[in-house]
Amino acid sequence: MPATSLRELALLFLRLGTTAFGGPAAHIAMMEDEVVRRRHWMTRERFLDLLGATNLIPGPNSTEMAIHIGQQRAGWAGLLIAGVCFIVPAGLLTLALAWAYVRFGARPQAGALLYGIKPVIIAVVIQALWGLGRTAVKTAPLAALGVLAVAANALGVNEIAVLLCAGALAAGLHSVTTRLWQSPSGLAGWAGSTAPLVAATAGTVVSAFSLTALFLFFLKVGAILFGSGYVLLAFLRADLVDHWHWLTDAQLLDAVAMGQVTPGPVFSTATFVGYVLGGLPGALVATIGIFLPSFVFVALSGPLIPRLRRSATAGAFLDGVNVGALALMAVVTFTLARAAVVDGFTALLTAVSAVLLLRFRVNSAWLVLGAALIGFAVMELR
Repeated sequence: MPATSLRELALLFLRLGTTAFGGPAAHIAMMEDEVVRRRHWMTRERFLDLLGATNLIPGPNSTEMAIHIGQQRAGWAGLLIAGVCFIVPAGLLTLALAWAYVRFGARPQAGALLYGIKPVIIAVVIQALWGLGRTAVKTAPLAALGVLAVAANALGVNEIAVLLCAGALAAGLHSVTTRLWQSPSGLAGWAGSTAPLVAATAGTVVSAFSLTALFLFFLKVGAILFGSGYVLLAFLRADLVDHWHWLTDAQLLDAVAMGQVTPGPVFSTATFVGYVLGGLPGALVATIGIFLPSFVFVALSGPLIPRLRRSATAGAFLDGVNVGALALMAVVTFTLARAAVVDGFTALLTAVSAVLLLRFRVNSAWLVLGAALIGFAVMELR
């Protein structure tokens, strides 16, 4: 099949980046419909190969799928074009919301809108936890590992350490039970070699804001974050709220709320945070920092896809990392829920939204819009 033109790639992913609401699963389903069913750019088997590869590297899965598809269809130029065109619409929309938030956020009208939106965001994350949990928690040992990860993070263990240890434990258990662990030079040795890095990261505390520190923080997050984009909340709260005090819990929840009303990758929340903290330069460095690792990982992992998908140990490590990521999501969701569910109305709104999402699969964008209007009306009547 002939290569796809860069113009066609750009138009497709600009459109998907503008209309792809509903989270990574919905984004990937839309991509499959376009590139497999409608355009016949690749077989379903090849598409699944690429999807499997995205689950073995850090970063936002749907963005990495866009980058993979671009690379497959138009080489290095396609890799850049597809990824950038999928990211830019969400980044621009989030930037506009961030400007409005900084300019008008203190006004009662904006507070009324967010009063209704925040409980829905909690329900959206609960939906993600439920769906991902059904896929990730495959066995009783993985369920036990998830409970341990929740307890460890709740007690203050660093998020990176939780992810690495969960992956190493799952891989070690798999290797022991299948008698494939032949030497300490494999994954366990790698995990051990990263311990100094984990310890150094856990001990890093910076209080003075700078664009360099902001860029390095989001570069680190983009380079090590496995699982759903909602795991980003755990990393943002741990460093930006708890350690550095650059944001409050309320501002963090506002950032997630604003990111949720835009299409495209959830990681565009970084654009909002960057603007709130450092204006337009902050938005730019935060966006580049969090998405840059995805382009690098896709470029490096593409030739390794067949080997990675056949590796039982790599699969077991990923299982553990995914369970650890869900544990981080659960802990941060509980914390943020205390800031969002402040009275009987917001509790009811959270419950109703969760039912609509889980039982009737209502598009989250419509729920957010409806909740914003309801919240505004309720606050006006008080």
